[in-house]
Amino acid sequence: MAGGETVFSSGADGLVVAWQADAPGQDGELLARVENSVYALLHLPEQNLLVLGHNFQGVQVLDLGTKTLLHATALPPVAIFDVVYSEARQRLYVALADGTLAVLRGPDFSVETLLRVSDKSLRCLALHEQRGELAVGGSDHLVRVLDADSLRVRNVLAGATNSVFTCAYSPGGRYLLTAGRDAHLRIWDVAAGYQEHRSIVAHMFTINHLAFSPDARLLATCSMDKSIKLWDAETWQLLRVVDKARHAGHGTSVNKLFWPGSGNRLVSCSDDRSLVVWQVGSE
Repeated sequence: MAGGETVFSSGADGLVVAWQADAPGQDGELLARVENSVYALLHLPEQNLLVLGHNFQGVQVLDLGTKTLLHATALPPVAIFDVVYSEARQRLYVALADGTLAVLRGPDFSVETLLRVSDKSLRCLALHEQRGELAVGGSDHLVRVLDADSLRVRNVLAGATNSVFTCAYSPGGRYLLTAGRDAHLRIWDVAAGYQEHRSIVAHMFTINHLAFSPDARLLATCSMDKSIKLWDAETWQLLRVVDKARHAGHGTSVNKLFWPGSGNRLVSCSDDRSLVVWQVGSE
């Protein structure tokens, strides 16, 4: 998870570490050590907080100024795969492995609602603040678009043929992009009622994550096939492939991507337990 030029990482070892993307040779700063795996991190820069999805023990919130635990909220004892925060609604949405969507209210991150959305894991979340919509992708192959206030289902997107691991709204909010185990990148037209705009066979194996650059010109995807791909965010044309053979990249599955700071750096993390900082042009 990125905030400014700072990138936050964690994993199965429970170590939460801050790194400076503009100084990749420096050691990271240990912020916390928790008992279980952390698969979900969210930086809230306006509040200077870091939210941890602490598997089997719920959500923990760190004060980055004092490096202390500010809140701890117990949730069902399962894995947490994603978290997203609505500034407008002062709500934290949490995707759980038992198919539950947890909603925590600010500022104390207490439980407001536990809603069973699916009988399979919820894997990814994306928020469209202007439309008041929350996209929820899961292991049941579906993406549900919920009303962010009432949590009522507005749309169900059924194009995927396997688990949906990642989703994101385009920076202007025109499209919702989804991807996952079937290696397809699907682009949904939001204004047209989430009709499928395009489907691209984007990788050889599972797509783990996708992320838009801050300048909205590039889309990056990463995969279990060990590669990162850069796409034109308007035409969806493939611009570049970054992999071990071409660029001394990761040797195992690439799991997450972040665009810290100015947007000309891309940070990737992998099953090989490394973070790599890439200098990326916009051409």
